[in-house]
Amino acid sequence: MLMWYIILAITIILTGTGLIYVSSRVSKFGFVEKLGKGSRTRRNLIGAVIVLLIFFLLSLAINLMNAVICLLHFMVIWLVCDLFFALAGRIRKQPFRRYYAGGTAVFLSIVSLAAGWYLDHHVWTTSYVIESQKASQNLRIVLFADSHIGTTFDSRGFAGLLEQMQQQNPDIVVIAGDFVDDGTNRAEMVAASRALGNLKTNYGVYFAFGNHDKGYYSPALRGFTGGELIKELEKNNVRVLQDESVLIGDSFYIIGRKDASEMQRGGARAEMAELVKGLDKDKMMIVLDHQPNDYDNQTKTGADLVLSGHTHGGQLFPLNKVGEWIGANDKTYGFEQRGNSRFIVTSGLSNWAMKFKTGTKSEFVVIDIRKK
Repeated sequence: MLMWYIILAITIILTGTGLIYVSSRVSKFGFVEKLGKGSRTRRNLIGAVIVLLIFFLLSLAINLMNAVICLLHFMVIWLVCDLFFALAGRIRKQPFRRYYAGGTAVFLSIVSLAAGWYLDHHVWTTSYVIESQKASQNLRIVLFADSHIGTTFDSRGFAGLLEQMQQQNPDIVVIAGDFVDDGTNRAEMVAASRALGNLKTNYGVYFAFGNHDKGYYSPALRGFTGGELIKELEKNNVRVLQDESVLIGDSFYIIGRKDASEMQRGGARAEMAELVKGLDKDKMMIVLDHQPNDYDNQTKTGADLVLSGHTHGGQLFPLNKVGEWIGANDKTYGFEQRGNSRFIVTSGLSNWAMKFKTGTKSEFVVIDIRKK
């Protein structure tokens, strides 16, 4: 919890800094200088009014958090442009007569944010091929996580993404947490769960909880509890695994872990050693663990494949690796092998609250397991 307070404090400081810096830069545009009629104070005031008005309108249109993201992108890109043109002026030994740095910064910021919007709202397919001596047959897994229903698409949009997954002819579909969000309402949760019931696979659909699925706030705010989510999923033939394993086709195990956030809620979850105790180690053990932060234990206990989400692939450049830097995550995105254990972290179908991905893209994952 302390970490979140620190992040909040840093965000508030950066937002204030960004408003002041961008306002001071806007005041240097030619049209603002004309409106200021030679008064520096008036120019600064006009610049502040323009920036605050745009920030307010963005907050209304895409919410406060995303307005802050836009502001911080403008601040960072503008600072880089100011430094670049200042250096260029020194090299040419003559300052630029017009404020080219400002125009360049506005253009690059808009392009960056437009790309981030597209990368977030468009969903790609990412494929992996894994060879294993334990594989008794070819197996195609479709993995998705972090759909956060309601952030970038509603239940109808989600149903369209499931149609794309169905086109991959999966043997099994697995969901590595954060299917819904704290802001997902009951009607959308029910409709999205119903859409999962339309999937056709050989071995079914399996789900493990993420940190948002049970909700951080009162169930009254979104209209359903974690238990009611389970009922809707099971009603639509989705198997919910909470520190449980299931042997499928006498061939491989799916092990679904409780999310690490259970400890923050006053609960607990089983250690990996407990979850694999008594399992046939000659069969593949595929683990669903929302947060990628237990790699050492999963390697020691012989997990063959661990599937996670949670990180959103790093979300925003240049902060992609912050989770790894502070030790919260073992990996941010993609594939890794440690010993005989393979790990895949997906960037997710969507994300919590944010509507931009400037450091990654949205995706679902197709994993083909073949006998080595």
